[in-house]
This record gives sequence, structure tokens and C-alpha cells, in this order.
Amino acid sequence: MHLLDRLRLFLIGFVAISVSLPMAWISLGKLILFVTCLVYLISRSLQNKCDFALGKLWTVRLVLFTVATFALSLAWTDASQAIAVMAFAKHSKLIEIVMLISLLRTPREALLALTAFMGGQAFFLLSSWLMVAGWRVPWATSDIIPQYKNVVYSTYLDQTLISSATAAVFWHLRSIDKNNQWMKALLATLAIAGLVNVLFFQEGKTGYMAALTVLTLAVIWQMPRRWRWFALMAAPLSLGLLTYIGSSKIQQKMSQIVNESENYSVHGDNASSSGFRLHAWRRSLQAIAEQPLMGHGVGSWAQTVKRIEGDQAEKIFGPGLTGNAHQEYLFWGVELGIAGIVLLLLLIACLIHDAMRFEQAVRRATLSVVAVMGVACLFNCSLYDALIGDFFCVSLGLLLALGLRSSHTDQAFVPHASTQAPS
Repeated sequence: MHLLDRLRLFLIGFVAISVSLPMAWISLGKLILFVTCLVYLISRSLQNKCDFALGKLWTVRLVLFTVATFALSLAWTDASQAIAVMAFAKHSKLIEIVMLISLLRTPREALLALTAFMGGQAFFLLSSWLMVAGWRVPWATSDIIPQYKNVVYSTYLDQTLISSATAAVFWHLRSIDKNNQWMKALLATLAIAGLVNVLFFQEGKTGYMAALTVLTLAVIWQMPRRWRWFALMAAPLSLGLLTYIGSSKIQQKMSQIVNESENYSVHGDNASSSGFRLHAWRRSLQAIAEQPLMGHGVGSWAQTVKRIEGDQAEKIFGPGLTGNAHQEYLFWGVELGIAGIVLLLLLIACLIHDAMRFEQAVRRATLSVVAVMGVACLFNCSLYDALIGDFFCVSLGLLLALGLRSSHTDQAFVPHASTQAPS
């Protein structure tokens, strides 16, 4: 392998591992990814070579179109230039997906990058289990915050979503090398350990739903095709009931959600977690109703809902103009109008469409991560937020790269001159 190719793979491996580390490492990983991709594309252009395989993925087109749409909304945004540009930068992390697909050129390269990703996630999971066992983990940045018990970095929300999605990747990719039985057993063990950690030792309500989602999909795919529609209805109910009975944490959180939602409905109490979300969603819908076609522009959410809220805005939504709707679909709707909601739904649809063309193991792993992302976006701005948004972009980029490069694409890199038929 050429020295520059080894360097490229090493840097991609660092990017893949970075989403298992604190935010500073993720930021460094993004910078490395951007520079590596820029140098790589320039070198390919000078060699007069194109990656025609990229055109086979609808996700690539939709990501580029979405980022361009957010950039275009800078022309009419209600937000100040500084806030709008910062918000655009956060939305544009979606480009990471395209960059990773571009940089990983063969199935072997994609598999090596995914191996680095899974190694980092195994370290991340082991760290949490050490905390569960009562060990002090020096690198756990959240160890100083008592309410984040067993959380390695950031918050319960990020960790439970990451662990749920990664558990699905471990589980479905365990059979990618059918001759390696010990690796199959190891990945299956890590998958089970990840879901048990989420359901019984963490506090994240959205994480519980994400874990049940990947469990449901795994059960459905084990059923004969004629029973899958029945399993789609029965599995979530039965798995939800079993985890509710078996976990006191889930029982407490479910009661909390019901009580907080009732308090908001009856008394307008928006001080609680659920009450605040319901109130933010209500104001977001009002903001969308004001500008349903073009939206208020990138970075405009906080300013718009605070204007609608009136005198109590600072008390409810806090100081500054950089908040979000705690619901990705409505968040995009406020900034881009109804078209923004459609764009996010189309992004999910494109990911599903592309994944359906992959080999079974990669297809199921990709669909599971997309499902976790879709669920997370119902209750948080998971693509917009730092750390968890980067995790989704990197994991999906790696899976799409492996699926694409393993799908027997003919002549992924072809010089322009060779595309002409001989005279």
C-alpha cells in the first residue's frame, strides 16, 4: 500500500475513533477529516479521476442539497450574521457523511475504518461498565457530575443513544466474517452489554426508546417474512412491557413523563423536562405557521420563539440566541419552513433507500442506526447538537461506505479520458 494511502487510512481511523472520545477530540477529528478530504479531492482532480460510485447513493445528493439550502437561507435569516453562520456550521456537519464515503475507496478500507470505530466504542462501553462496577475511571469527564453516574462523557442522552446505535452495529456486523467465531461471539457480547447498560444502568428516556427500537428491529429480522408485520406490532409492546417490569429506572421515568406532561397540559408548567419540550414544540409550531414556505432562516429558532413568547422568554428559554427546539423536525421547520421538515424526512428516506441495496449485515446495521437517529430527532436536535450529531454522521458515513464499496460497483475511479469509446 502506498505511503499516502496508509496515512489517509490512519487519519480516517482517528476520525472513526474520535466519536468515542470527549468533544475536543471530536472537533480535532472533524478538522482532520476536512483537511484530508480536501487534499484527497484535489489530488484526484489533478489525476483526472472521478468516483462515479458516489452518484449511486441518493444520500450523497440529498446531503449536498440540504447543506446548500441552509446556506441559501443565510440570505433571508432573521438571525444575526454571527449566529446564523455558527448555526450553518453545525448543520453542515452532515458533509462528514459524504467525506467519509469519498475517502474510503474499497471494502477493505471501509472495514478497517469500521473496525477502528467499533474498537473505540468497545473502549467507551467498557469505561461505562467499569463505572457501574464502582471503579474510578480517570478519563471519564462526567465523573465530576454526580447526576451523570455511569456516564463516560457528556450526558445520559448522548451516551444512551450512542450505545443503542452501536449495539445494533455490533450485533448485525458480527456475522460479516462467518469463519471467525470468536469475533462473532465478542461482538454479540458487546451488543448485549451495550443494551443492558442503557436499559438498567442509565437514565436517558430517549435512550430507552432507542434501545427498544434496535431490539424490535433485531427481533423482526429474525422472524420469517410472513410474520414480520405481526412482529412489528407485537415486539415493541412485549419488549417494552418486559423492560418496564424489569427496570425500576424505566418505571420511574415513565411516571415522570406522564406527570410532567399532565402538569403542562393542566397548569402550563414548563419548568420540567417534558413540560419544557412540549412548550418549545408549541412555540415552534407557531413559528412555522408564521413563515410556512421559506422559514425564518438558519440560526433563527431562539430569536423567533422568544419573540413569540414575549416577556417570559428569557426565564423559559434562557439567555442568548443559540438554543434549539429539542425536536429536529420542528427545528428544521422553523428555519426552512415546511420544506425543512420534508428535507429531513427525505434524508431519512434516502438513507433507507440506499441501505436496502447493501448486503444483509450492512443493511441491517445501517437501518438500525437510521432508526435510532429518527427516534432521537423526535425528542432532541440530535443532528444539530455537537457530539451526538457527529456520532451519527461518522457512523452512517462508515456504514454507507462499506455498503457502497461492497456492492460490486464497477470502476469506482475512472480517468475521464478512458470513458470515451474508441473510434
